[in-house]
Amino acid sequence: MYSIIDIETTGNSALNGGKITEVAIYNHNGVEIIDSFSTLINPEINIPWYITNLTGIDNSMVADAPKFYQVAKKIVEMTAGNIFVAHNVNFDYQFIKQEFKSLGYEYNRNKLCTVQLSRKIIPGHRSYSLGKLCDDLNIKIDGRHRAAGDALATVQLFELLMKTKNESEPNLFSSI
Repeated sequence: MYSIIDIETTGNSALNGGKITEVAIYNHNGVEIIDSFSTLINPEINIPWYITNLTGIDNSMVADAPKFYQVAKKIVEMTAGNIFVAHNVNFDYQFIKQEFKSLGYEYNRNKLCTVQLSRKIIPGHRSYSLGKLCDDLNIKIDGRHRAAGDALATVQLFELLMKTKNESEPNLFSSI
């Protein structure tokens, strides 16, 4: 099972005080989505204007949203035993891991990066950013720089990669 995840944040670094403002999780059995969860999160810090400009998420939108600790159990339950999949997985994973660390919980999952996987399975693209790669592959992103929109695009990319992967490399997913 796979948990395909995207987050929006207050900045670029989980280790320098960045916080999550939105999370979307799509559980996938390798064929289709079987469960999903998406919510804004109150980061309990100010969202910088440049982040609001990028994502459209502002302080008023998250004022009444749950805080991370209020959705932490749901995230643990949805991802338990699953491979954590994201486009540029270390970014999303580090933010989630850091949020759990601040709660005194050690969050560990096996990871799979669709950027790395794309470079192996469909080489030759000028860029492997989610937006540019999806443009090249005619994957429509409904809600760019929003967790649910980007996660659903990652689901479509993941499904395309699953179909395209070389059958002579059955263990390709485990090698990344």
